[in-house]
Order: sequence, then structure tokens, then C-alpha cells
Amino acid sequence: MDILLVDGYNIIGAWPELQKLKKANLSEARERLVEKMAEYQAYTGYRVIVVFDAHLVKGIEKKLKNYRVEVIYTRENETADERIEKLAISLNNIRTQVHVATSDFTEQWAIFGQGALRKSARELLNEMETIEGRIKHKVNKIEQKRPSSKILLPDDVVEKLEKWRRGNL
Repeated sequence: MDILLVDGYNIIGAWPELQKLKKANLSEARERLVEKMAEYQAYTGYRVIVVFDAHLVKGIEKKLKNYRVEVIYTRENETADERIEKLAISLNNIRTQVHVATSDFTEQWAIFGQGALRKSARELLNEMETIEGRIKHKVNKIEQKRPSSKILLPDDVVEKLEKWRRGNL
């Protein structure tokens, strides 16, 4: 099994779309990141865990599950880096490969020492763009194969029905 640990605020700060969204509304940027990670999870089959620092969200530690993505808000005095390191240690075993998405150089070296693989924010963004393109291509192929109607009708009948639907008779 593959697991992707995502440093939430690091990725938000690195992806142009999320940077813009963050300036207007931080919670929307978080939600958009989780949505994108849900697409990633659905396409790759990875278990995805997004970790956010508690210093930007007041309160005690929270664990949520949005879509099929696990979202963790750390404890008040715990950083996302610390939580990611702990998760990398606890989740890494002979049957599991842990990947960590962050552009924090220090964090990359720390998790690499735990046996996890690193993925920069840029690499994850490129991978997401590729996945979104493949999904779009697949949807287009399905739509092209699907007949526009379940009942094949002559064009003149379709035109008359459309006029009738619009009230133009």
C-alpha cells in the first residue's frame, strides 16, 4: 500500500491556484486542497493524509475524513512537520511505502531518513495536472461513446420535440 502524507499549508503556499485562494479565504484554500487530494486518492488508490498546523486553526487536535482523505489538524504546540515525521515512522513497514509531499527542505531530509520518499510541491502539482488531464480525457471518451438519447430519433423529430419543449410551436 502507498500512503501520501501532505504538508497542507506548505502545498497551499506553493501552488498558484491555492495561493490566490488563500489570500481571499484560507478555509476555501484548505477545502480545495482536500478536494484535489480526493481526486488524487481516487485515481492512484493511495491512502492520503493531509496535515495542517494547529497554529492557524485554534483548538485541540482534530482528525476528519473528507471524501476518502484523512485530514489532521495538529495539537496546539505541534507542527505539521513533527506530526508528519511521527506518521512516517509509524506507517512505514515492509508492505507500505510512505511518500511525503512538502517543499520544506529540512522536512524532506528528516522524512527521507525515516525511509519515506519525498515529493516536492512542484512534483505533486505536475502529477495532479497529469491526473486531471487523464480524467478529463476519459470523461470525454465516455461522453462521445454515449448516445445523446436512449431512443434514436430522426433529426426532424428531435427538432420538433426541442421546439415543443421550448414552447415555440
